[in-house]
Amino acid sequence: MSVYGVKLPDVGEGVAEAELIEWYVDVGDRVTPDTVLADVMTDKATVEISSPVTGVVTFRVGEPGEVLAVGTEFVGVEIEGSDPAPTEPEAPPVDAADPPVESPPPGTAPVELPQPDTVPVDAPQPDAETSADAAPSGGDTMPRPTGERRPTAAPAVRARAAALGIDLSSLTGSGPDGRVVHADLDRRLAGSSRSSGASPIGAANAAAGGRHDETMIGLRRRIAERLSAAWTEIPHITYVDAVDATELEALRAELNRQATPDRARLTMLPFLVRAVVLACRDQPALNAHYDGASRTLSTFDDVHLGVATQTPDGLMVPVVHGADRLGLRDLADEIARVSAAARDGSATRDELSGSTITITSLGAMGGLMTTPIINQPEVAIVGVNKLERRPVWRNDSFEPRAMFNLSSSFDHRVVDGWDAATFVQRIKSLLEMPALLFIDDES
Repeated sequence: MSVYGVKLPDVGEGVAEAELIEWYVDVGDRVTPDTVLADVMTDKATVEISSPVTGVVTFRVGEPGEVLAVGTEFVGVEIEGSDPAPTEPEAPPVDAADPPVESPPPGTAPVELPQPDTVPVDAPQPDAETSADAAPSGGDTMPRPTGERRPTAAPAVRARAAALGIDLSSLTGSGPDGRVVHADLDRRLAGSSRSSGASPIGAANAAAGGRHDETMIGLRRRIAERLSAAWTEIPHITYVDAVDATELEALRAELNRQATPDRARLTMLPFLVRAVVLACRDQPALNAHYDGASRTLSTFDDVHLGVATQTPDGLMVPVVHGADRLGLRDLADEIARVSAAARDGSATRDELSGSTITITSLGAMGGLMTTPIINQPEVAIVGVNKLERRPVWRNDSFEPRAMFNLSSSFDHRVVDGWDAATFVQRIKSLLEMPALLFIDDES
């Protein structure tokens, strides 16, 4: 008998371990190189691990929620053509002619997780669908014939499909490479509701009752850990100021009116990014990372702008790399592109890492102010609250003006209150006189 030990691969530079999110095989299952064994989550993204050989699973190590070190033999596969594999899952088989295949004891304590560049920041859960998507991943509810390829989908999509009783193999994925995304589930639900007159979600909610406990794993656990670490380790200072966006809104409306039909409409976000870029040029210490252990402040010449984005899997921060080198329209296109990639699960590790300063916007539900948590190891985060008409005293009378608040947090270990105020005031002045956004101060 020849048993191949499948090791947890090095799935990213500097990643020493990964959290086991979901198993797709059990002991006794036949696998091929097309078979996905498990989903694991690193500090960058969720990764599917496939079998490198054809054979029968003889053992597997770990349960969802456990953290395994890179190099761990977490699945054993008896290669086809060998003697039949035993059915006992407790340990890999031992043959006299072959050395034993060892696995780490299940109780081995994981090492401390490395600090990721992709750091969740705080935001409210906008609706019930988002809350459901943040739950731990589940498997398909319908059995698959032996050897059939598993439909590709993010763990949150699988969890939602399982909760709704939808067989993923019955759907045609509209995501990248045929990946099943939430929109595919929505289309199925819409079709079901029209035919039955009732929503599966409503039926599931009606049947629910009492207390339901669940262990947070995957991205939801990572969000909790990262926010707890950032809030505990960083002494935050939050500075709030009001911005008069009346002139900016007039400019935005005119640019949208003049735009060709093939261009996306400009939101306020690219203007804000441009203002942050210019403010960072004046205060480079705000476009920085701080390592508290070594007491090292690293500043950056390029502005890599993180955009906090609510996704079906939880809050993520895709990155607009080189935001300081992009024009307004290109900024708008890139923000839309990386945000969409984060939402549909197609974002790459590079697109989810490397930010040097972050913007978080709650849009129409932004409230009057927030206390955004810093995207560690960055030292500043700029929060945007909702735009609304307010009476403002101008020229000896009240005038209706388009106003919103900026709620920005700073690492008080390296950013003094004066510097924080200067930074926000610079952004405010640029937005209130938007022509300044297009003047190169270095010319």
